[in-house]
Amino acid sequence: MSKVSFEELLDAGVHFGHLRRKWNPNMAPYIFMERNGIHIIDLYKTQAKLEEAANAMRQLAKSGKKILFVATKKQAKNIVSEEVSKINMPYVTERWPGGMLTNFATIRKAVRKMTNIDKLMSSDSYTNLSKRERLQLRREREKLEKNLGSIADLSRLPSALFIVDILKEHIAVAEARKLNIPTFAIVDTNSDPTLIDFPIPANDDASKSISLIIRTMTQAIEEGLGERKLAKDKRSDEDVHDDDDMDSGRRFDDDEDSDDHGKKGAPAKGKADEAGKERGKRPRKPVSKK
Repeated sequence: MSKVSFEELLDAGVHFGHLRRKWNPNMAPYIFMERNGIHIIDLYKTQAKLEEAANAMRQLAKSGKKILFVATKKQAKNIVSEEVSKINMPYVTERWPGGMLTNFATIRKAVRKMTNIDKLMSSDSYTNLSKRERLQLRREREKLEKNLGSIADLSRLPSALFIVDILKEHIAVAEARKLNIPTFAIVDTNSDPTLIDFPIPANDDASKSISLIIRTMTQAIEEGLGERKLAKDKRSDEDVHDDDDMDSGRRFDDDEDSDDHGKKGAPAKGKADEAGKERGKRPRKPVSKK
């Protein structure tokens, strides 16, 4: 995994924080200095935290876990949808539906409803509906697709969340904490990093900063998925070799059994011949004449 350099973070404007009067005291360890009333984030600490989060993401992906990306703010919507869709991970970019994690069964019902509408629209009975009914179905389908289309393949609770701006997505953070789901997040100087398991101190308002961090996370996930695929292929090859070895071992055992059978049968035949000769040598009893 390629390490993000200090210069890349600097060029992306990752170091720019919020105004001093908006700061959260828990962010003090990650603040380098104040300039013109604005806090400057320590990029060396950002670099270390980014690498730590990327390694954790890679391990999650390697073990086959799903990571849900949450970013509903305007600057991050398109970036997240473009980058995350490449690695087939679920994401929420429109609106966080309350209870998505704590009431996951209801969300799954809505997803199934969308699937049923798709089946109905592809069937012959759809043409028998009135124009108004078809229009209502299409509108309902578009609404469900907008809110839930990106999580249609999420059949169970995600193993982790990646959040852009934890103040805006405070409901998602609260639900994840309630269910003990690990959280990764871009944390600005106005946020509380103690709420997040893997905080990345960075500017969560600039599109360049968001893009750099999201791209680093998706590359780490992609590497983890690649390692998982290689491990699977290796295991399947080993299984094939083991089966071949077992077959050859069985054939070898069969050959030994046939040889032993032949060896055991040969002395038996020789003894039978010797017994016949002995019987031939015995004198016959004289036949009495009357």
